[in-house]
Amino acid sequence: MDDTTLYSIGELSRRTGLSVRTIRFYSDSGVVAPTTRSPAGYRLYGLDALLRLELLRTLRELGMDLATIRRVLDRELPVAEVAAAHADALDVQIRLLQLRRSVLRVVAARGSSPEETHLMHRLTQLSGEERRRLIDDFVDGTFGSVEADPTAVAMVRAATPDLPDDPTGEQVAAWVELTELVGDEDFRARMRRAAVRQAAGRPLDIECDAGEELMEFTRQKVAGAVESGIDPLGDRAAPVIDDLVHRFATVLARTPDTEFRDWMAEQFEEAHDPRVDRYWRLVWIVNGWQVVPHLTPVYPWLIQALRKDRGALPPGPRTRSVTSS
Repeated sequence: MDDTTLYSIGELSRRTGLSVRTIRFYSDSGVVAPTTRSPAGYRLYGLDALLRLELLRTLRELGMDLATIRRVLDRELPVAEVAAAHADALDVQIRLLQLRRSVLRVVAARGSSPEETHLMHRLTQLSGEERRRLIDDFVDGTFGSVEADPTAVAMVRAATPDLPDDPTGEQVAAWVELTELVGDEDFRARMRRAAVRQAAGRPLDIECDAGEELMEFTRQKVAGAVESGIDPLGDRAAPVIDDLVHRFATVLARTPDTEFRDWMAEQFEEAHDPRVDRYWRLVWIVNGWQVVPHLTPVYPWLIQALRKDRGALPPGPRTRSVTSS
């Protein structure tokens, strides 16, 4: 093969793997021009045409459009610049495909309705900037008019949930639940109360009445149960919660009955609203953060165990559950 070798369309087809019809189209379009014609009038192509066709096929297989390829072949655009731009565009397409795959897996696993499927698809299509704006609006709308602890507000902003490029089904479901939660005015009011309470730094009445010794014992017992993976709604939690209820009843001179358990749950809920705790759990899931047991608040476990026979959440709006947390 040298610069003087001439090829018919059939020979170019055999060497490049392109069909004769495709090569003829590129030739008629001026992308690959014939070098000359045979005495019978058939088009003949030189080595340059062969090399252009091989590069053209490669770039087409990489997904580039013909107009851009023609500019590359004519050296109007450097192939490196085009490749970089095309790679960026593919990154966006890949991310969208990954999100669609994750949504479809959640829909299949949950047997979602058409309405829920549409909602999940719409929410996961938000750009990173739109998702950040969603949380910024939530923070501004929640804390803009209250004297909340600046540290608490900064923590909410710093822990902005961001769906990864290839989310799991659990992350997609958590993100959808999270977006519904931050738009709920009842939840925003709960978040405000939690921030104001944290800013005040005042201990709960039950903490003061029970005393530091019993409260420290309670934190250790519940933290141990959490680290051991004991479900607050399971049978293994009964001995732990029964012991604590009796200890509190003795110190507070109360009867350790159902009414007292409900009262205890209400007291601890003042510091740890279940919906606020749910928000943080969802943020952990969406961001893929490891949940470290000894850093998990103990009161939510205690509240759930106290309300075992009456549901884990207090009366009022409930969030839709994703997977067990």
